[in-house]
Amino acid sequence: MKSSELFARAKTLMPGGVSSPVRAIKPYPFYVERAAGSHLTTVDGVDLIDCCLGYGPLILGHANPHIREAIERQLDKGWLYGTPSPLELDLAGIITGDHPGIDMVRFVSSGSEATMAAIRLARGYTGKQDIVKVEGGFHGAHDAVLVKAGSGATTLGVPDSAGVVADLVAHTRQVPYNDAGALETLLSENDDIAAFILEPIMGNIGPVLPGDDYLADIREITAAYDVLLIFDEVITGYRVGIGGAEVLYGVKPDIATFGKIIGGGLPIGAFGGRRDIMELVAPAGPVYQAGTFNGNPASLTAGIATLRYLHDHPEVYRRLDDATRAIGEVAIDARQGSFVRIGSLYKHFFRGAPPRNYQEVKECDTDAFSRFWKAMLDAGIFLPPSQFETNFLSAAHSDQDIDEIADAYRLCLFA
Repeated sequence: MKSSELFARAKTLMPGGVSSPVRAIKPYPFYVERAAGSHLTTVDGVDLIDCCLGYGPLILGHANPHIREAIERQLDKGWLYGTPSPLELDLAGIITGDHPGIDMVRFVSSGSEATMAAIRLARGYTGKQDIVKVEGGFHGAHDAVLVKAGSGATTLGVPDSAGVVADLVAHTRQVPYNDAGALETLLSENDDIAAFILEPIMGNIGPVLPGDDYLADIREITAAYDVLLIFDEVITGYRVGIGGAEVLYGVKPDIATFGKIIGGGLPIGAFGGRRDIMELVAPAGPVYQAGTFNGNPASLTAGIATLRYLHDHPEVYRRLDDATRAIGEVAIDARQGSFVRIGSLYKHFFRGAPPRNYQEVKECDTDAFSRFWKAMLDAGIFLPPSQFETNFLSAAHSDQDIDEIADAYRLCLFA
């Protein structure tokens, strides 16, 4: 098979044969030849309905004609300037208009860069050194947040990767998700904490949803202790609706971060927040951040086209919500685990009740998930290859696609 042959060669050229660890599917990953709409076509000629969608950003599907035409028009004008362009103002205006808590934004090249810069900005604004993150929360592959999740109510940072300096992650504390009391205890005992960063909906291991008052409670607690609240909306931004989790739950963070969905699937990131905080970013202030690809015109163009389409077609969100509900009804009937959904995000957990935090997610039967995942792939449905990743749907998924996904759930869960 072509995929196996490609992987054999890849292992001689790239570490582990892949460009990102999650792609290291055993015994070998499938290689994609092309993608269109809701489908992937592998080099082996296999057609798959895609429920991964680049891990979230492709809310309009692959090679969406509306976005492609916008990119093509921009390519005629150039795809890297290294100078300001009017496109920056257009996309910044959309983002600030959609988020009550954001007055200004800085564009970067990835979600990882956005969270790294947001943490640096929080430290620069507060003059404090430490940060708090949620156990199991993922905020990119930079040193300060590559921290092992602990099992206690509050845990000290321990490096989760070789090459990460222990002294650096010692400034990163952790608390469980959905436990506002643990956060308050930690903040009451430590006066050098600059920020609390979290995914408002845990997407990297989920979706794991916030309890009824959790986000409102942590907003009140962080404000009381002069700690900045950072919402990492790299996954949830524009996925759960216009304005993301901030608008959905009515809780304004001090800083928020965004990823590739604001670039229509092209490489981009952004962080934004209150004006008095953002004006500390260079060159306006002393917190340094820079990048040649910041404000890349091709990514900005794709993002503007995507977000304008979502504004003009609010029915996209309603339809996707209905679609995950329909899949969930089938999964719940199987009585094997629990199904969690919110908008276009969904997941079947091989655990009796929906998990509320990372420790409960770890209780899932990962062997059962692996068997289920393989059966779904054989049925023509590509899900993210981990119990600890969110599934996604797009506007390109047809009613027939949804029926086929639901039928595959019925087949693979009831088998």
